[in-house]
Amino acid sequence: MTRRVVVEADGGSRGNPGPASYGAVLRDAASGAVLAEDARTIGVATNNVAEYSGLVAGLALAVEHAPGAVVEVRMDSKLVVEQMSGRWKIKHADMKVLAAEAAAIAPEGTTYTWVPRAENAHADRLANEALDGVRDGVSLPGDGVADAPESAAEEASSPATGPGEPTTIVLVRHGVTPHTTGRRFSGGLGGDNPALSEEGREQAAEVAAWLVELKESIDAVVTSPVRRTRETAEAVASALGLPLTEEPGFAEMEFGEWDGMTFTEVAERDQERMEAWFADMAVAPPGGESFLEVRERVLAGLDRLLDEHAGRTVVVVSHVTPIKTLVAHVMEAPLDALFRMELAPAAVSVIAFYPDPRTGERRGSLRFFNALAPGRRTLRDTGRW
Repeated sequence: MTRRVVVEADGGSRGNPGPASYGAVLRDAASGAVLAEDARTIGVATNNVAEYSGLVAGLALAVEHAPGAVVEVRMDSKLVVEQMSGRWKIKHADMKVLAAEAAAIAPEGTTYTWVPRAENAHADRLANEALDGVRDGVSLPGDGVADAPESAAEEASSPATGPGEPTTIVLVRHGVTPHTTGRRFSGGLGGDNPALSEEGREQAAEVAAWLVELKESIDAVVTSPVRRTRETAEAVASALGLPLTEEPGFAEMEFGEWDGMTFTEVAERDQERMEAWFADMAVAPPGGESFLEVRERVLAGLDRLLDEHAGRTVVVVSHVTPIKTLVAHVMEAPLDALFRMELAPAAVSVIAFYPDPRTGERRGSLRFFNALAPGRRTLRDTGRW
């Protein structure tokens, strides 16, 4: 009887592009036993290049340790699976080279199967351990390689809090309201909180539909309690089939007496205070919060989120100031970097946090910023921003 083996492969980049690595596992298809593992860093690369590097490494394991076996590759990268199956074109030059290398060493009849991220946790863990300096190179049984769990479900249900397991936060700004299009200050729970406009509801539906593509990877949806964010989050949670929880730490800045006013109106009535507010992060609008106070509140909310959802992927629906605060935090940028970021309504940004196995500290990474659902137009495109 022909022997059958399974290659599980993954790769990742902290920064995309940024420091990158891959992990690959070779299993016996019948028993699920691990035959060999490989995990290495590959310098600075993109996520996709890292994933392809993991594929090449996994196929090399199959050729060396299971010659003549029938190979099935399982990956959670839809891109790699579809391209290697010949259904999608390969455009990126680096990926073309790696795909050709993979095709050259893949045994005849190799098949490619997409699996949810939870079913590829072993390879993902190896990739993160390589980046964290925990391992490097090929390991075989007897070198500390453990046999596979009884099932993929058993591995997926294990707490994802080991070294290097990232907590990924998909940040979504709420859709537009009449205050957004009117360029009015619109604060948190203490101010006037208009509902989403018709355009804002359309934006919420569009971003929800976009995130459905990641449905198998997302574990929770969290929202600021403010009306416009909750309405946006309800559309997202409904599309993903997930419950919705609130985190008050991610509410918008309180603007106090300025709430509901335009920038022009505030400048006319309270110019000196407004100039001081822009110049000093410790200055607050009358009756409102300063940027420093907001940062303290937002980061406290972040700590609660990371403790509760360690190693998972969470959608957080929030506002301009909290999202920019989180981005500045992961980039270790000064807080006034907020003034140099542009964040469109219903835009998506992604940050991730990796636990350092040596210190226990969480290290942040920005994966991308201010992305819009395909076909979306910003307010600037419509001539109103």
